[in-house]
This record gives sequence, structure tokens and C-alpha cells, in this order.
Amino acid sequence: MTRLRFHTLDVFTDRRFGGNPLAVVLGADGLPGDRMQAVAREFNLSETVFVLPATDPAATHRVRIFTPARELPFAGHPTLGTAILLARLGQVRPANGQAAIVLEEAVGLVPVAVRLESGRPTFAQLTTAKLPEMGPPPPPAADLASLLSLPSEAILDDAADRPEAHSCGLPYLMVPVRDRTALARAAMVDDRWRRTLREYWAPDVYLFCRDPELPGSAVRARMFAPEFGIVEDPATGSAAVALAGYLARRQALGAGTLRWTVEQGFEMGRPSLLYLEADVAGGSVTAVRLGGGAIEVSEGMIEV
Repeated sequence: MTRLRFHTLDVFTDRRFGGNPLAVVLGADGLPGDRMQAVAREFNLSETVFVLPATDPAATHRVRIFTPARELPFAGHPTLGTAILLARLGQVRPANGQAAIVLEEAVGLVPVAVRLESGRPTFAQLTTAKLPEMGPPPPPAADLASLLSLPSEAILDDAADRPEAHSCGLPYLMVPVRDRTALARAAMVDDRWRRTLREYWAPDVYLFCRDPELPGSAVRARMFAPEFGIVEDPATGSAAVALAGYLARRQALGAGTLRWTVEQGFEMGRPSLLYLEADVAGGSVTAVRLGGGAIEVSEGMIEV
């Protein structure tokens, strides 16, 4: 029996028991994928990360990311939380108040800048390996309202905002709703999801409104991912960077940087703040970045 050290962190928050919980397992060299999946089911968090030696010389570490149900090519809160942990453990050398980490993920190389405050890493920002892409037309808005337990009029479907699928390495269906009241009422109906979205290009739903709670926020969101074995996720970086593609398409800007703060997890009692940036040149998105804080909660050993 092998014993491996693990740490848990709360990501996209600066307070314990907020944000999105993450488990990071160190020294997982040689652990087969099926055992990693079993460990992820045991932790039963949205994601569990396994840290491995890099195979690409441009990377500092390689990571594999698992939900309780499947492996992911990329995910935001595991990337940021792992980078902050590695910086805290001294596995990267800081310079000028910042540590530069490049994580080798299935989606490609993901650079992460970790900010240090009084020598302690507290905040990280990743740059996506892939630029936003738009998927095929989704099912009708009325069908989406039904699977989300909402009246049809709660879903926006007009020239300004409408359901669209976007991806920055992992596809999500963006579903805009009128306000926070509609957002809070939403509940996924599994059998309707299976009939409507299970075979669609983006089967997981990022529900959002432009009616945030906090000053300075632009968007309030919730994420439902039956495909991943996740009823609801408190903070979803891979969906937020895909949302950047959706939002950037709707802002007329020839060149510059767009910024949005996204609230998520509030309805679950795990408030999270995700900080999005998109560089635009010639009317096209040329880079997407996602930032957030993380705080360590626990550490221990697991027998695998």
C-alpha cells in the first residue's frame, strides 16, 4: 500500500469554507489513472489534482485533474489552487514578489503567475492554453427553461443575450437569465437534461445574469454538470473563461483589455469571486486570463 501526501484548499476565496474546495495529491508518479479516479471519488470534491513530474521541458509540473466521474483536460480552480500550493511549498522560486509556474495539462501548457504578499502566495492568475471558440446552436430556450425548472420568460433569448455554447478547452452552454431571482430558483431536472443536453456539444450549463450582488461585480453565475457527477459547482474557472468569449462578443472594442468579476457559489453558501480578463485586438480575443485567491484548509496522508 502506498501513502501519498495531500492538501486541501478553498479556491476563489480568501476565507476558509468559502470558494470551491480542492484536493491536491503530491508525488503521484506511477499511480494509474483508475486509482486516481478512485481517489477523486473518495474525496468527492468537484476536482482532485494529482501532481506529477513534467514531461515537457517548458513546464514546471504536470497535473492530471479528475472530477468524481471523469478526467478533465483543463479546469480553472485546480490550476490556480495547485499553483498557489506549489509556491507555498517552495517548489518554484519567486522573484520580484511573484512566482511563475507552467502546468502541463491535457489541454496544453497553462502558465500561472502567483502573487506573493509578505512572502506568502495568496492569489494566482492563469492564461488559458486555448482561445475561446463558439459551439453549435443549442436546443430551444423553452427546452432549456424546462430542464432548469424555470418559466420560459426567465431565459433571455434576444439580440443582446441568448443561450450559446463556448469553450476555452472545456465546453459549456451559457444560459443567460433575467435576474438573481431567476438564477436562485433554477434547479436541474436530470431526466430532462438527459433528453435535451446529454448528447449536445456542451452538455454542462453555466447559468448567469447581469444582476450581481456586490459592487464591482459584472455577473452572477451558477454551474450544473451532471456529466461530471457534479450537482452544482461553487466556482468554475473553465466555465468562466468560456464566458469571457461570450461576453467579449457582445462588447464593441477594437483593441484593449476587458475585465469582469464573476460571483458564483453564493446560493450554495460558498461565495466565490472569479476575476476575468480578455485581451482584444482587431475585434478578436487574443488572450484570456483568470485570477483568484486560495487558502489552505488541511493536509494529511492517503493510502492508495
